[in-house]
Amino acid sequence: MLGSLSDLDLRLIRVFLAIVDAGGISTAQSILNVGQSTISTQLATLETRLGFRLCERGRSGFRLTAKGERFTELARHLVGAIEDFSVQARNMDRRLVGSLRIGIIGHTPFSENIRISQAIARFRQRDEAVRLDIRVCSPGEQEERLLSGTLDIAMGYFWHRIPSLQFTPLFIERQVAYCGRDHPLFCQAGQITQAEAWEYDWGWRTYPLPQSIFSESPKSITATADNMEALAMLVLSGHHLAFLPQHFARSYEEQGLIAPLNSQVLRYDVTFHAVTRQRQNLGEIPKAFLEDLASVHLSAVPEILS
Repeated sequence: MLGSLSDLDLRLIRVFLAIVDAGGISTAQSILNVGQSTISTQLATLETRLGFRLCERGRSGFRLTAKGERFTELARHLVGAIEDFSVQARNMDRRLVGSLRIGIIGHTPFSENIRISQAIARFRQRDEAVRLDIRVCSPGEQEERLLSGTLDIAMGYFWHRIPSLQFTPLFIERQVAYCGRDHPLFCQAGQITQAEAWEYDWGWRTYPLPQSIFSESPKSITATADNMEALAMLVLSGHHLAFLPQHFARSYEEQGLIAPLNSQVLRYDVTFHAVTRQRQNLGEIPKAFLEDLASVHLSAVPEILS
């Protein structure tokens, strides 16, 4: 069993994480710039040091064991802590030193992406040496990462109100139901009633929608997706109806590829939030970024800074 960590152990752990990120030993060769046999030997050495098997590899493919999954999480925390220590040691004269992990959902409105960019620009003007880690992930994954401590700030729409998290509204996005050019309803698009639309096959989100938006649900949900691009593909197929952000769907609509079913009836609004752990549990770096985010989202200033 692994006792005190040596430089060799740290190198082996980094090799293991590279294998996990690549999805296997063979695909990790180009990342690590060494041969497959060398990587296999290093992985076997780490498993011997640990006293348990980290993954299954062979003709059936690469798969982490249960202990391998737990070790992967621990290893990521370890490597992240080492990197943070190195940055802070090199920049002890700076006021803000460390890392900031931000989660966003895909296809945020262009105007809001500009505001986030403006907030980053303001943050970079501070006396800081901070490594930014920005990830695109679903609302459910963002919540999980916030709770586990692997995200500092999340931006998206969330239907749960977990007490240990703080939610600050940023802006409102309109979602509209669409059909593709080859769908039977395309010729009547714009005048479709909710009852008519509910009779057809729908593509639906894997995360919940506000319960109060419609009194009924579609009768046939035959596909699910956790992002807008996947839902758009379902609509473009001509076989599914789906709700898409109005700003995201506009380019498809202008090309005549999709059409709104009835933008006055089959629509709903969602509020985007900046979400963090409770204010008293935040470090100085997330607090500083929230201040800069508030400066470009003036309507959210009181809540972000409270």
